[in-house]
Amino acid sequence: MRSSRVDLHIHSTASDGVLTPSEVVRLALERGLEVIALTDHDTMSGLSEAQAAAADTSLEVIPGVEINSEGEWGELHILGFYVHPDHPFLNEQLQAVREGRARRARMIVDRLNGLGLRLDWEEVQALASGPSIGRPHIAQALLNRGYIASLGEAFERYIGREGPAYVPRLRMTPPEVIHAIREAGGVAVLAHPAHSNVTGRIEEFVGYGLQGLEVYYPTHSPHDVAALLNLCRRFGLLATGGSDFHGPAHAEGVLPGTVNVPLRCVEELRRAGQQRGRSKTSSTSSVSNGLALRRR
Repeated sequence: MRSSRVDLHIHSTASDGVLTPSEVVRLALERGLEVIALTDHDTMSGLSEAQAAAADTSLEVIPGVEINSEGEWGELHILGFYVHPDHPFLNEQLQAVREGRARRARMIVDRLNGLGLRLDWEEVQALASGPSIGRPHIAQALLNRGYIASLGEAFERYIGREGPAYVPRLRMTPPEVIHAIREAGGVAVLAHPAHSNVTGRIEEFVGYGLQGLEVYYPTHSPHDVAALLNLCRRFGLLATGGSDFHGPAHAEGVLPGTVNVPLRCVEELRRAGQQRGRSKTSSTSSVSNGLALRRR
């Protein structure tokens, strides 16, 4: 049952979601949502379709993106809200990340072929409707071929960190991601922080320009929510939340609107986005303007 009018974490076929941006909008309207953010991985290519589909409806589509990063903190996901989709600096960074994803995916496919699991690169590309190609698409190709019984098995046996076909990926560090989001006029928010093991370093991330925490999330317990709200109060951060929706039967996330996100979250986020739009300044001067992509 729907419990919220707001969902600030949704994926589409522009990255690793199941529904097209237009279908995401249609589902959000069916479920009575008033505000969503399309936050595809490393791309904003689905935004124009989603906003066009929402035109002349009651639904607001906030421009967003979810950028994967890694560093000494491990793997972190950072959400960017109200980013300018045509900002050249951000798009250069996202393009570099997507190209690195594609190179990595081809290497994984080659390794799978070497293991006797025959896959064609073209079928993996076809599963990635948008420009962002990743391991979920390879897992789906393996499932379609009958090599595995579930998507999780693909990661456990073959393409996870300990799997024989695993390939380390190129990455941006969290400070670089925050810098890119803020350079594009956006609001940088740490996604699902209760699972990132960095809550003790939030003050450090605030120093890089982090502006919020994703407090309301499908797998955050009431204790997690309370602890994260306390961190928001302590460091003057925004609280956001969302379903991390990928698809109706997808293993990741839940249906849009399932997570109860208070309406005040989008109101505060909107104000922060408007402030960034009026006066775009970079508070992350310690981060190099150049993208430092690294191998793990």
